[in-house]
Amino acid sequence: MSTAIEVTGLSRRYRRTTALDNVSLRLEKDTIHGLLGRNGAGKTTLMSIITGQDWPTVGEVKVLGDRPHENEQVLPRICFVREEQRYIDDALPKHAFNAAAQAFPRWDAELANRLASEFRVPEKTRIKKMSRGQRSAVGVIIGIASRAEVTFFDEPYMGLDAVARQLFYDRLLEDYAAHPRTVVLSSHLIDEIAHLIENVVVIDQGKILLQEPVEQLRDRAVTLVGRADAVAEIAATREVLHHEAMGRIVRTTLLGALDDAERRALEERDVEVVPVSLQQLIVRLTARQDQSQPSAMDSFQEVVR
Repeated sequence: MSTAIEVTGLSRRYRRTTALDNVSLRLEKDTIHGLLGRNGAGKTTLMSIITGQDWPTVGEVKVLGDRPHENEQVLPRICFVREEQRYIDDALPKHAFNAAAQAFPRWDAELANRLASEFRVPEKTRIKKMSRGQRSAVGVIIGIASRAEVTFFDEPYMGLDAVARQLFYDRLLEDYAAHPRTVVLSSHLIDEIAHLIENVVVIDQGKILLQEPVEQLRDRAVTLVGRADAVAEIAATREVLHHEAMGRIVRTTLLGALDDAERRALEERDVEVVPVSLQQLIVRLTARQDQSQPSAMDSFQEVVR
């Protein structure tokens, strides 16, 4: 599979703040990628630079094999929908859709109109007068109907209610299946989008924490629930990502998959093995980076004592 986006040694500094620190990554073509991380981690800055809307301090970016900045051959092939998308004053939805039709060569007007009806976007209400959810709907409609070869969604669906978010996920998947392209979803609702994304990129404090296919992440960690002494036999040789104690019963998340022998040993000791969701895994891995907190292993060993 070919590469759609390639970032090499990318840094972005704003006076005393480093938003991105030597970031390198490759995003494969015709894949749905999840760009995940805490607020202020650098997600929006990274997407802004990749889409040519901001400049790196150092480093190189290529989209579809070429540099995107001020490149009329590349920019029409990229759609970037922000959480707080801005529109021309007094613009109606049809004005935003007409502008998108001129910007994106693969724009599907029929799809946009159908989505506007499904999302219940009011035709005669100016966008700036709409509710946050209605404005979000306009953004996601543009993102889907653009059918741009590379499409970024920077949490524009956060204003949607649960029903509308599910509609967005369903329609995005349907159109992606029929018209594959490279999609990057930035979201805090990790478990909600877990079924959508095929590849995960986690960014924390301006650095890439991990980037790998979702399938490889499924065995990255496991949670054990049982007596502290029984769990300790397995935990002693593994990295502990998280630990909770309830008397002598503990709930401990370990990095790495269990082998068959370990699973049999845990079953004999009446220790329950609980899968770790994508959201839990990313939360634990991100928290591990915070060196100011006591380690989970230290806390675990204190309970065992």
